[in-house]
Amino acid sequence: MPFRAPLEEYSFLFDKVVGFSQVSETHRFEESTPDVIEAILNEAGRMCEDVMSPLQRAGDQSPAVLENGVVKTSPGFAEGYKAIADGGWVSIAASPQYGGMGLPMTVTTVVNEMMSASCLSLQLNPLMTQGQIEALEHHASDEIKKTYLPKLISGQWCGTMNLTEPQAGSDVGALRSKAQDNGDGSYAISGQKIYISWGDNDFSENICHLVLARLPDGVPGTKGISLFLVPKRLPDQNGNPGVANRLKVVSLEHKMGLHGSPTAVMQYDGATGWLIGEPHDGMRAMFTMMNNARLGVGGQGIGVAEGAYQHALHYAQDRKQGRSPIAGGTGTILDHADVRRMLATMKAEIFASRAIALANAVAIDMTTATGHDDWKARAAFLTPITKAFGTDVGMAVAELGVQVHGGMGFIEETGAAQYYRDVRVTAIYEGTNGIQSMDLVARKLVDGGEAAAALLDEMADLTKTYCTLSPKLCEVVWEAIESLRETTDWMLQQGDLNNRFAGGVPYLRAFARILGAYYHLRAACSEASEGPRTRLARFYINSLLPEHMGLLAQASQGADDLYAIKPKDLVAG
Repeated sequence: MPFRAPLEEYSFLFDKVVGFSQVSETHRFEESTPDVIEAILNEAGRMCEDVMSPLQRAGDQSPAVLENGVVKTSPGFAEGYKAIADGGWVSIAASPQYGGMGLPMTVTTVVNEMMSASCLSLQLNPLMTQGQIEALEHHASDEIKKTYLPKLISGQWCGTMNLTEPQAGSDVGALRSKAQDNGDGSYAISGQKIYISWGDNDFSENICHLVLARLPDGVPGTKGISLFLVPKRLPDQNGNPGVANRLKVVSLEHKMGLHGSPTAVMQYDGATGWLIGEPHDGMRAMFTMMNNARLGVGGQGIGVAEGAYQHALHYAQDRKQGRSPIAGGTGTILDHADVRRMLATMKAEIFASRAIALANAVAIDMTTATGHDDWKARAAFLTPITKAFGTDVGMAVAELGVQVHGGMGFIEETGAAQYYRDVRVTAIYEGTNGIQSMDLVARKLVDGGEAAAALLDEMADLTKTYCTLSPKLCEVVWEAIESLRETTDWMLQQGDLNNRFAGGVPYLRAFARILGAYYHLRAACSEASEGPRTRLARFYINSLLPEHMGLLAQASQGADDLYAIKPKDLVAG
């Protein structure tokens, strides 16, 4: 079925739940008025519905291929990318100094989510470029900015990020790629990188690769890594693509999903590149791009969840099976309790994860607009939660979408399975969800829990103010918040980080689950009387929130039981 942009949902979240008005009231984003944002999102929604959505199946059924060293993309993808570039959707948050719109990251997050819902394989391309734009804005020299940013922002050129190597996955510090000073301000980059999303295409003038490599005097580990910009074609004196650089696509990966997105093995053989940031400080520069991408990948999961939900709901509204168990029903499978449960779960989870992602984006925008450390800490704390929970929801909702279809969900022609195959990688790339949990319980609690406490205090205080409106729901949510506070205190008391790591995944999940309940409560209390928001909030709080109790129990078990299990105990048979 065709995708429909949930524009009213975004407007509701902006106005009633995540406090976007704070952003538009700042001097930095004062032009982001409600009517301007509405017009922008309407236009982006139309592009997603009319141009990108029809490409969803084409990308899956006619994957990108490598022929004679040339990547040929899926039918229609060139035209789809042109619509994205021409509409300015690559550069929503980019600096106006180089041709960007300069709009809030919150708007970018919504547009990226809609593009993910309509065609994730194609959306991954501008997401990579957006991250590169931000990295160059923060860390590149003025000369590099002048040459590259206008072309990236306009969409004439595309960007990638090159971290992973065959022996260096999550352990980036184990990379072997090398960089030698050419003596003229450029460097010779050599090495092989794998899993490079959109490593090449046949519709943009140039591909600009951000590549991590080690200078001869770089120490082992991540502290000795530098970042380089390595274009497919070297810009000539006028800044236009010139001679081919010494790099190539070795092969494209055969993947479970995302078939329309070419995932390349890249080979660099003394390719010319330019240092971005300071020598040996490449990870800091790259993390500017990665943090942008982690918010974006969380949004990818949410977008796919939206697409899968719409697909399943459309099927359920038409499918008739068995006698209706309720009076005055629809006569479709929507009348059956389990189907109603699955669809309600899908909708409630999408709302919760979307609210978390937009709250994260608001915090980023407030950091940009004010420079206040409290907003910066809030944005950093929410980033791993957004990425992990958003992608977990994407997988869970896509799987439920298959189940709602029954046997037809297992048949590829219905398109239900594609959502699950496509979204599965989002829990892996840009830092696995396990790594996100380690980041949350280690780096994000290194402040003694101040960022976590500030968020918990805000949730608890606002929950109390709603008690006269929904007293029973408020009491349940408040108790969950306090239980989460106790477990956070337990985490802070652990001197051995491995005790935190052992419970990191359930802790992150519990935090997200309770945040979701809080945002559902805010939505319910925006209604003058009981309506659809209240009914959905009640379902989430009564049926999904109780999961937090088991999760918090797991989170505070420590590592002893895990390591009491010996490697030989895990041998099959």
